[in-house]
Amino acid sequence: MAESPLWADAVLPEDEQERDPVFSSLNAERYSLAIETIYEGYLVHYGRPRLFASSDRDVSLLLGDYLYAHGLVRVAERGDVVAVDDLAHLISLCAQCRADGRPGDGDAWAATAAVLGEGRLAQARAALREHGDAAVLHAVAVEASGSDAVAEALSAHGRRVH
Repeated sequence: MAESPLWADAVLPEDEQERDPVFSSLNAERYSLAIETIYEGYLVHYGRPRLFASSDRDVSLLLGDYLYAHGLVRVAERGDVVAVDDLAHLISLCAQCRADGRPGDGDAWAATAAVLGEGRLAQARAALREHGDAAVLHAVAVEASGSDAVAEALSAHGRRVH
């Protein structure tokens, strides 16, 4: 990666990279790269990344934040303020889930990816944030993308996070 030698040093060898999308398959193609970039940042912070590995915790933290920002910039370039807002809420909500040791991050990812830019997740996010209830987010994702696609994405997510 030309942006930083730290990032270039963290890139896995090509034969070790896993390029299968996790949540972008639930969304229209126009946001696929942004969703997977932000998700890779999430994996750098909280799971097993597909493209990067660093033994330095500080580098990992910075790289994850960089990937969040890079993905958000991709969406912002389209002028879609609602989608940027959805993704910012997703990042915050998932960080809260992680800090609280509570599940629901996968459903937050699935719902956000499935209806990105529609601005209709406030109540569903509140249910998870305030009551630990991810069912509403899950239902939104299934309604928008179908149960099989959501189950596949959540299964892939479960293999990547710890």
